[in-house]
Amino acid sequence: MSEKIKSGREKLYRVRHKLAATGIGILLCVIGYYAVFGANGLMDYQQKRRESRELDRQIKALQQQNGGMEQEIKALKNDPKTIEKEARERFRYARPGEVVYTVSPPAVAQQPEKK
Repeated sequence: MSEKIKSGREKLYRVRHKLAATGIGILLCVIGYYAVFGANGLMDYQQKRRESRELDRQIKALQQQNGGMEQEIKALKNDPKTIEKEARERFRYARPGEVVYTVSPPAVAQQPEKK
C-alpha cells in the first residue's frame, strides 16, 4: 500500500508541477503582451519617441525662424538702409526728385459662360 501512496504522491507532484509550469507560462505571456501592447507598452513608447523627434524638429525650425526675425527686427531698428528699403517697398516713399512707377498685374479675362 505504501507503494500506491508513493505512486499517487508522484502523480500528484507531476500534475502540480505541470499546472504550475502552465500557469507561469500563461502569466508570462500576459505580462509580455501587456509590455508590448499595453497602455505604456513598447508600441506607445515608440510612438511617443516619434512624436518627440518631430516636435524637436519643429522646435529647431521655429528657433531658426525666430532668430531670423530677431535679426530683421534689429535691422529695422538700427540699419538706415533696411529702414529705407521697407519705407520704399511698403509705403512707396521716394526721395525728392524721384519718380515711382507702379506696375499693376494684368487683369484676368473672364471666359464667357457656355450654355
